[in-house]
Amino acid sequence: MTYRESKANSSDAHVKQQQLFGPEPLPWEEADLDDLAAAQLVFNRPVDTAFDYLIPEHLRGQLQPGHRVLAPFGRGDRLCAGFCVGTSRPQRREGLKSVYKLLDDRPLLSAHMLELTRWIADRYLCAWGQVLETVIPAGVKNRAGTREVLMLELNPETGPAENRIKLPPKQAAVLQVLSAAGEPLPAERVARAASCGPGPITALRRKRLIRAFSARSELEDADVAAAAQDPNLVLNADQQRALDRILGSLRQQQHATFLLYGVTGSGKTEVYIRAIQEVVGYGRQAIVLVPEISLTPQTIRRFRSRFPAVAVLHSHMSDAERHRHWQQISAGRVQVVVGARSAVFAPTPHLGLIVIDEEHETSFKQETAPRYHAREVARRRAEQENIPLILGSATPTLESWRRAQEGPDELLTLPRRVEGLPMPPVVIVDVRHDPLRRKGAAIGRALLTAIRSALEAQGQVILFLNLRGYSPVLWCRSCGAAVKCPHCDVSLTWHKEREAVVCHSCDYHAAPPATCPSCGAADLQYLGVGTQRLEQEVRTRFPGAPCVRMDSDTMRKPGSHDKALESFRHGDVRILLGTQMISKGLDFPNVTLVGVIDADTVLHQPDLRSTERTFQLIAQVAGRTGRSRKGGRVLVQTSCPAEPAILKAAEHDYASFAHAELEHRRQMRAPPYEHLARVIVRGPDEKMALAETRRIAELLRSAIAADALPVRLIGPAPAPVARLKGRYRFHFQLSAAGIEPIQQLWHSVAGKFKIAPEVEFAVDMDPINLR
Repeated sequence: MTYRESKANSSDAHVKQQQLFGPEPLPWEEADLDDLAAAQLVFNRPVDTAFDYLIPEHLRGQLQPGHRVLAPFGRGDRLCAGFCVGTSRPQRREGLKSVYKLLDDRPLLSAHMLELTRWIADRYLCAWGQVLETVIPAGVKNRAGTREVLMLELNPETGPAENRIKLPPKQAAVLQVLSAAGEPLPAERVARAASCGPGPITALRRKRLIRAFSARSELEDADVAAAAQDPNLVLNADQQRALDRILGSLRQQQHATFLLYGVTGSGKTEVYIRAIQEVVGYGRQAIVLVPEISLTPQTIRRFRSRFPAVAVLHSHMSDAERHRHWQQISAGRVQVVVGARSAVFAPTPHLGLIVIDEEHETSFKQETAPRYHAREVARRRAEQENIPLILGSATPTLESWRRAQEGPDELLTLPRRVEGLPMPPVVIVDVRHDPLRRKGAAIGRALLTAIRSALEAQGQVILFLNLRGYSPVLWCRSCGAAVKCPHCDVSLTWHKEREAVVCHSCDYHAAPPATCPSCGAADLQYLGVGTQRLEQEVRTRFPGAPCVRMDSDTMRKPGSHDKALESFRHGDVRILLGTQMISKGLDFPNVTLVGVIDADTVLHQPDLRSTERTFQLIAQVAGRTGRSRKGGRVLVQTSCPAEPAILKAAEHDYASFAHAELEHRRQMRAPPYEHLARVIVRGPDEKMALAETRRIAELLRSAIAADALPVRLIGPAPAPVARLKGRYRFHFQLSAAGIEPIQQLWHSVAGKFKIAPEVEFAVDMDPINLR
């Protein structure tokens, strides 16, 4: 382990107030303004303002943009952590507070990252300080994995003493250790090397022959070691054509955004890897974003088997692990950063390429402030760095598809699977009159026969159902009401394993009621099928076929995901069933059948993207089969067999689906033809929340009329989920062809809202979740 001297104190904003306050910096009342320096600070508050602070003399030359500092904030002058976003000469002296201290020995944010975060704040209508707080991981801010240590060094003022002064042997040994090292060493290490206790060290300090100071230990290196390195695969003509176009942009050092549209199994990952190899060959770094759900051991191994230094960032990392990776990435010792949404902020000093795999995934949009979309942030960062961005998907978002069709993005296609394998045939099964389904079974007659045939032929089966629990609805036959969460406008789901009804929105859980909460009748019935019930049915019907269920209830333990997939890969498990986590990124050649239990779960949700998501889910899960010469097929159970999204997914015809859906969106004036900003107002009192929603909407409507802005205000109305976590919710939308009118409107009015203390509001620019 190595150590470095810390120029900054390790105190954080959460340290107790009495420990933080010391003597106030002296006021520079006699100093000329030209002799003073000011820092512009932003704080993690919903206030989009940079505040001027005087820089104390002892911090001048140290404090730079990108540093975190401690400074008094607010009327009570409570010390708060803030970010320095600029320095200048102050225009005035009166009323300015002073920076209290630095929190880090070097800036955590580069000039590029400061510019990017400012853009995010403007683009997503949030405060700059909130963005900066999100960009820096907690483990980095808290210096997780390090500790304060006592460091020793020879006193340069006294010079070498062992030849001038006769010292006891132990003291002489200490000096010899420090002299040989030529750099400061931890006291513990010096004592070990000199075979002494603290006494000789204390004596040398008193004689002023050595100097001691506190420092923070360096982190141990993170595990970025490579696995055994695999050779490159042979590219087919389609892959080579796409790669050549990407390499052309790289070699010309030009920014370009490429949409790599390739059917499932077409070899998109190999194109990414070959492009990254070119970047690494220049001594530069690459960021690869994948959905959290796709960060499987298989994905990680694929990159680590091709590159010597790969850092993997995911939500299950400890703070210390995240801190270690951050330090190695920022030092340039990592070639490839693979991670979920927040990895777009990885502090790569030599970034050469950004890749977003499965770019259609909704998890790339953050649901809490700052509500950024990683795709748009990556686009902006790639433009800043003048590097290519690759968006890959078999089912691109309509936003990305339109940009690639009409510009400015470039479309690259991989229309065929590698090795000439055919796409699996998809059979749409109408289950409205299926005798087994009418009896409450999840698996209809056709799918049951197909599973038996696949197992008899020694194949494996994947069953997809995007509903957790045993039964998603508890229904009263007397009054017809569903039993809902007492805190949310959401039906409770029966989890048989927990023997509880659970709210999937707020995690409320209770024993199942004996009577209906609405009418008091003891006539409750469990309706619908979740993954628990599907598992029970599979085990009952196929007792000789080992099965495993993968959903967020079963995959909570560390390593459980890897264990389940490895069992399936080795054939120990014959049937794999689960939710979205089995629909992406899995490549198992022995899978000869995929069954979609209910294709309608997303289709009828009150969401403008419901048909798009239905197409994506069916196409993605269908892509898990037919990946070897054994072939495969897909059965899709549905009560809406004529639905265009389901028909086009069965035909593997994304282009036709996108063309029809885009025309429908254009007529509706919906995204991607218009930008939306959704404003959600919530509060514990329904009437007050509604009144505040109407008041805010009226302020915005008046501003639209006064400035003649090309913005539509739609609403207000109750949100689709009208109550969530005990708060009533109302919303309205702002719609415009460009984003600038919405930004202009919001910035002109937001300061006038003066919302009631009990009520909260949030604004979501280009929302994905419309619940």
